[in-house]
Amino acid sequence: MKSVACIVEGDGEVAALPVLLRRICEWKTPEIPTYIPPPIRVYKDRFLNREGEFRRHLLLAAAKCGESGWVLVVLDADDDCPKARGAEILARAQIVIPHRRIAVVLANREYEAWFIAAARSLHGVRSFKLETTHSDGDAELPRNAKGWMSKRMGGAGYNETTDQPAFSAQLDLQQAFDASRSFRKLCSEWEKHQS
Repeated sequence: MKSVACIVEGDGEVAALPVLLRRICEWKTPEIPTYIPPPIRVYKDRFLNREGEFRRHLLLAAAKCGESGWVLVVLDADDDCPKARGAEILARAQIVIPHRRIAVVLANREYEAWFIAAARSLHGVRSFKLETTHSDGDAELPRNAKGWMSKRMGGAGYNETTDQPAFSAQLDLQQAFDASRSFRKLCSEWEKHQS
């Protein structure tokens, strides 16, 4: 059985990412049994800017995934270029844990951009209402994807710790794949490291 140890930056992702990864596993690699332990939550700035923190969390992830597993780092890109910043983080991580396979995926701009990419499939879920003017091509444009979601959830608003896992369980994976480059990156890294 493969094991995937994840490093994430938000409380919502701690619950949501394993849900999403199990669904991607069923979709892309159903023949490979996979264990996803609870993700390691980091403070992004400290993780990326303090070498001791970076090293400590990566070594913990390497221990959690075991010899046959791999490490997956999922962070929000915010205003960074996901491709360039992701490659930089990967190069640094490979120095710290050269004995493990590792992938770095930066959601462009936030994890919630993947929900925007599959917004049509989420209409009606947890009071989310999508206006008819939505275009899938806009998924990675909003700077405040959480705010974008919140605005479409009426008085309830968007709560990262409860809504993120629920939307991760419901979003149409193919829609997200078609409309989000960073979601395609997550899927391609999954397939590459699961083989």
